[in-house]
Amino acid sequence: MGLNVEYGDGQTGFFTAATGTPKGGLVVIHEVWGLTDHIKDVAGRFAAEGYVTLAPDLLSGVGIDPAEAAELQADLFDPEKRNAAQPRLRQLMAPMQSPEFGRQTTERVQQAFDHLAGLSETGGRVGVVGYCFGGTYAFALAVAEPRLRAAVPYYGHADYGRDELGAIKCPVLAFYGEDDANLMASLPELTDSMHAAGVDFRAHTYPGAGHAFFNDTNRHAYAEEAANDAWRRTLDFLGTAI
Repeated sequence: MGLNVEYGDGQTGFFTAATGTPKGGLVVIHEVWGLTDHIKDVAGRFAAEGYVTLAPDLLSGVGIDPAEAAELQADLFDPEKRNAAQPRLRQLMAPMQSPEFGRQTTERVQQAFDHLAGLSETGGRVGVVGYCFGGTYAFALAVAEPRLRAAVPYYGHADYGRDELGAIKCPVLAFYGEDDANLMASLPELTDSMHAAGVDFRAHTYPGAGHAFFNDTNRHAYAEEAANDAWRRTLDFLGTAI
């Protein structure tokens, strides 16, 4: 079972010890809805596979309440309620648009990495997996941290130039639903830039799946077949890279 912990300069998150002999550490970064029970469950699944996990709480400080976020998430994926939910979504997202928020959040993810890397159980072998908002910051950690062993961004943005991407030293495995139009439109350029920068980058896409296809608590977005396949590929990748 996991527990809430404090680490770094007063950061908080959800920590789960590995089952059996630890294979390494894994930073698990939540969606834009905050540190929900779903993400805690995902962290627990990785822990059951042998990874010491830490899911940092990156959004409670900007007013994202997980209970309200869960309701808002359901409304946004419901065609009948989507329009009415948009104003509240914009209000919640406003603090996240500033460059300062991006810088501070990357630093907080870095502290989660540092905490895991310093544990004897991990031997300094740490990767990152993130979903949506978390996928974006999985890319950010890969750019910022040369000690990172593996990065697995699920449907995240990577708005970086070739020089910045060249700082990535670990292999990257990314997942996208083919119905996620904005991210799919930018994927060819990202792939070209990653390869030009010398990054070991692989992207796997799923027909018929959209954004948030891995979230099994979101009945409008969850795509079971895609999620199960991505889970297997993620474990295989981490087992090799970490």
